Amino acid sequence: MERTLVSLLCLGAVYLRMKRRRRRSKWVHTVLRNRRLHGEFHRLVQELRLDDAWFQHYFRLDKSQFDDLLTKVAPRMHRMDTNYRRAICPAERLAACLRYLATGDSFRTIAYSYRVGHSTVCGIVTEVARAIWDCLVEEFMPVPTTEDWRAIAADFSQRWNFPNCLGSIDGKHVVIQAPNNSGSLFYNYKGTFSVVLLAVVDAKYCFRVVDVGAYGRTSDGGTLANSTFGQALRDGTLSIPEDTQLPGAAYLGPQPHVFVGDEAFPLCRDLMRPFPGVNLSPRNRVFNYRLSHARLIVENTFGILSSQWRMYRQVIGIRPANVEACVKATCVLHNYLRRSTRTRREPVAVSAGEMSVLQDIRRVGSNNAAREAIHVRETYASYFSAEGAVPWQPMA
Repeated sequence: MERTLVSLLCLGAVYLRMKRRRRRSKWVHTVLRNRRLHGEFHRLVQELRLDDAWFQHYFRLDKSQFDDLLTKVAPRMHRMDTNYRRAICPAERLAACLRYLATGDSFRTIAYSYRVGHSTVCGIVTEVARAIWDCLVEEFMPVPTTEDWRAIAADFSQRWNFPNCLGSIDGKHVVIQAPNNSGSLFYNYKGTFSVVLLAVVDAKYCFRVVDVGAYGRTSDGGTLANSTFGQALRDGTLSIPEDTQLPGAAYLGPQPHVFVGDEAFPLCRDLMRPFPGVNLSPRNRVFNYRLSHARLIVENTFGILSSQWRMYRQVIGIRPANVEACVKATCVLHNYLRRSTRTRREPVAVSAGEMSVLQDIRRVGSNNAAREAIHVRETYASYFSAEGAVPWQPMA
């Protein structure tokens, strides 16, 4: 009898909840039905096609780049019409995603302007971002081969006077809204919540390796150690070229190819960081100056990325997994634009005074390193103060 009474009470509660639930008054809202007449893609975007500069300001891509990108990703975004509604075309899906990446506006703002549902925009942005990464990564951010590493080292030697350099490495905190039930995992030292973008950049401001999704509380060194790139660097499976003699210093013997980073990274045979401390010898100050000159390439690249895609200027209020998809999409689009744009402005070189200020900003880090790594850094320091000296460096 009691069980029957409890069951009846439960059924009654469910019935009352269903009765109180607001019934859906319209299958598709009247405003959304007029999408093809008054939606931003069907009106404003088509007018912007008449002006190249305005179109590029709107999407960060010119018309030819937009159309070329559409041909690459359209097969991944095509949807079939149904008896109830017409599908959103791939071009409109791509436009909504690029608009979000370019402005960082909320999904609801884009939903109103494009006259689609809020949840629809959320699904479109994530889906298109993943499609952009999958369709472009093999062509514009492939895994570097030995020949690729040699070409990068040649560019660093020619453009930035750092021989045997394979890339500049650093981490960027992408600010996000605190995920539910995440505790302090995403809370970083800057007092915000973030995921980390770890990147290796070549001498031409292009991303060569990216790792996205590490917790904001993790240091750059810890992010490197936990990343696939860091594990490959530690295991020696990166296809790094064999040791090569430094120009004009055959007596020093073959030296390893290295990545350059700041004080947050550990000193390794294949990864150079500055000498720690303030009262340094002239020789060590020259090394820090030359290393900072090459390392700032990744800082400049992050600046280009965040100025091009204003998503990075906002607090991103989506799930970390979707943030990862958007960040990877902007990185591969950055390479796509760098290699397909004919004219572009190179970042201004840092002056000697600015470089000295940057060198005074130091973070405390561990100074534990293997003897081989210490020997490699000492060799580079000696080289930069002798055969490898350049007129614009500080006097040793």
